[in-house]
Parts: sequence; structure tokens; C-alpha cells
Amino acid sequence: MEIREQVPLAPLTTIGLGGRAQYLVQCHRAAEIREAFRFADAHHAPVLVLGGGSNIIFPDAGFPGLVVRVTGGGCGFRENGDLVDVKAGAGVAWDQLVRESVSRGYSGIECLSGIPGTVGGTPIQNVGAYGQEVAETLVSVSCLSRDGLDAVTFGNATCGFGYRTSRFKREDRDRYVVLDVSFRLRRNAVPVLRYPELADAVAAKGDLASLPPRDGVRLVRDTVLALRRRKAMVVDPADPDTRSVGSFFVNPVLTADAFSEMEVRWIARGGSGTIPTFPAGDGVKVPAAWLVEQAGFKKGFQKNGVGISSRHALALVNLGGTTARLLALAQEIERAVREKFGVELEREPVVVG
Repeated sequence: MEIREQVPLAPLTTIGLGGRAQYLVQCHRAAEIREAFRFADAHHAPVLVLGGGSNIIFPDAGFPGLVVRVTGGGCGFRENGDLVDVKAGAGVAWDQLVRESVSRGYSGIECLSGIPGTVGGTPIQNVGAYGQEVAETLVSVSCLSRDGLDAVTFGNATCGFGYRTSRFKREDRDRYVVLDVSFRLRRNAVPVLRYPELADAVAAKGDLASLPPRDGVRLVRDTVLALRRRKAMVVDPADPDTRSVGSFFVNPVLTADAFSEMEVRWIARGGSGTIPTFPAGDGVKVPAAWLVEQAGFKKGFQKNGVGISSRHALALVNLGGTTARLLALAQEIERAVREKFGVELEREPVVVG
């Protein structure tokens, strides 16, 4: 295990921002993670655990401690009738797992194709897209406690999953290091499509119900990837619109009363037309992208080396700027949405410091 000093952090993230880490180490196994934490303790250094760097923003000053980058790990598949038990190491690239599962004809995570980052990050924010989320197929999460460096396993019911959140993002934030995640997928099953945009795009290519299940799940993955590329949501070094952390803001879920108040506020400020919504249990989900654009921040907006993707209003992009400038833009957007709609936008990425 090699601990390096003064390592640039920007190249380890999809947004390409941030200064240097005082120390950085790559860990493949639990024993190495334990050793890294002991090193940090001996040097009185704070620890930050890093996966694929797709959902994190480091400050321009860097990180004054040890960054533990969890890498490696494999994927295992075990068929049991029409069910498939899958176990993947935290350092495995998420889309690698999705691609391998789909190639075998397994369904359950195909709508999550093209999402960057690693397996270890998916239960933390309950990764979701196109009507599907990790909580639907996750069986358990194996972790290492940061306090005692003991192994702990959480079943699905004890993960506290919610919309883009979990216990690991709320009450137990920075308390555990994910080691591996287990999922249960399906064989010989027609993919379930809940998101209208995806369902329409798939229907334009073929009749999902008439296809063999293996072909159907591949069709869904290919369609999701095409939709994500159209929105610059598949990382591409040649595409400046993908120098982001994906969606910067979470779609707000409002109570019926809160939504009614928002409608009144919208009309009072000259708004017209119907506010787009999606059902969300007892509440109403409002597209954050719509709120951002209606607050005056259109796709392609640029300012001080940062901006908004020309293809997706929720993606704040790095165009050669700094973290400070990106966060200043985020605050400007949040303030505009709050003033126009009375809605507080919640940030999706981890902003260090």
C-alpha cells in the first residue's frame, strides 16, 4: 500500500475541480482500508473516502488529510431459478456491473445504465434514474465502521432508503465505508418501464412484450444510454458538457399544500401554463430542471468559467473555472428558485468542506 503526498484531486473527479490531497492511498481490500485509517489516526489527519469521483466536489484548497480511494473488487453471479444473486465490490465501476448483468439477460438495474461512479456509492444516495432505483434490487450492504474498523452488514430494510437518500447519507454519514453490495436480479423477465420518456423511446424501437426477455433488457439499456447521451449524462472526455457531477439538484417532493402554495406564487409572478409534476407517494415531485429554467437559468448559460450544460438544465459544468465559482453559480440558482417559487433546492453531490 503506497501513501502518496500532495496528489491533485481534480483528475480523480468527473467535474475536474479541486486542489490537492495532503495524502492519498488506493485500497483494494478491507485490510488495506483498516491500515489507511490507522495511518490517518497516527498523523491526526481527517479521512475522506473516494469512489469514482462522479458525485463529489472538492474545494480549490484541496483536502487537508488522507483521501482513501476504494478501487478494484469483482462481480459474482449465482442463478437460482428465475432469480440471480449478485455481489460486487465497492470499487467496481457501476456501469460495468450493469453492462455485465444485461449481457447475461438479467433485469432489475437496466434503467440505471450509463450512470458513472462505483458500486460502493450507489446505496449511499439510493441511485436512481428513469423510474428505477437501487433500493428495489439491493439485498445487503457490507461495510467497515470508521470508529472501530469492524465489519457490519445492513439488510435492505435497515438501510433507511428514501428518494435519493439512505441512512449512509443522513444519520450515518461518514460513519461507514462500503466494502461490497449484494443485489437480487431477475431472469426471463420482461423489463418494467415506469418512466414515460423511456417507455415511449423503447416503443419507438420495438414491442418489448414480444421480444425474448434477454433481447428486451438489452433494448432498454441501449435506449437509456441513447437518452443519457442526448442529455450529456454519459461521461465523455471529448464532450465539455459532461464535465459535471450529473444532476446537481434533486427533484423536490412537495406536499399537496406546499404545491398549491407554489402554484399561487407562480401565477402571482406572471407564470402561465401547467407546472409539470410526477406522482411521489403522498406528495408531488416537481422537475428541478423546470424550476431552474423558469427561474432564468437556461441551458447553455455561462459565467466565470462555469455554467449549465447546453443539453441538461440540472448539470452544472466546469468550463475552466474553479470550485468557488461553481458554488457561487449554484447559490445564485438556489436563490432565484427560492424567490420565484418558495422552494428550497437540495444539492445532490457531496460538496467537501
